[in-house]
Amino acid sequence: MKKIISLFVLMLVASFGTVQAQLPAETLRAIDGKAVRTDTLSNGGKPFIIDFFATWCKPCNRELDAIAEVYDDWRKETDVKIIAVSIDQAQNINKVKPLVDNHGWEYEVLLDPNSDFKRALGIQTIPYVLIVDGNGRIVYKHNGYTDGAETELIEKVRELIK
Repeated sequence: MKKIISLFVLMLVASFGTVQAQLPAETLRAIDGKAVRTDTLSNGGKPFIIDFFATWCKPCNRELDAIAEVYDDWRKETDVKIIAVSIDQAQNINKVKPLVDNHGWEYEVLLDPNSDFKRALGIQTIPYVLIVDGNGRIVYKHNGYTDGAETELIEKVRELIK
């Protein structure tokens, strides 16, 4: 009986750990208005990066600009995809597309005006970056931005595709 209980507890802990490492299921809108479920985000079995930002957040914009400068190289080398998630509130959501267009960001952009996705992930501050592996597991988290931090992101992605 002890073995059965121990096995059950082990299975429960293992499955709980796996569930926490997956993306939560929230429905967001793409910048074009299409509904997107966050638990289905993928990059065809390859890693992808989720970057939480807001139009008013200067470090967020600096980070996304820095990534934009090397994004073509990153895609050629690793096929990584960037998904930028705006947490701008509903009254400011109309500022997101002009900002993205003005900066020339070629990212998939999702809108999280109620911060449901952000909250489901336990994120407190932005900018906040997640790296998700090809199996949909969150394998890296980082908050804040300092110049050059994007180098660490691509290094983590390179490790995943080895």
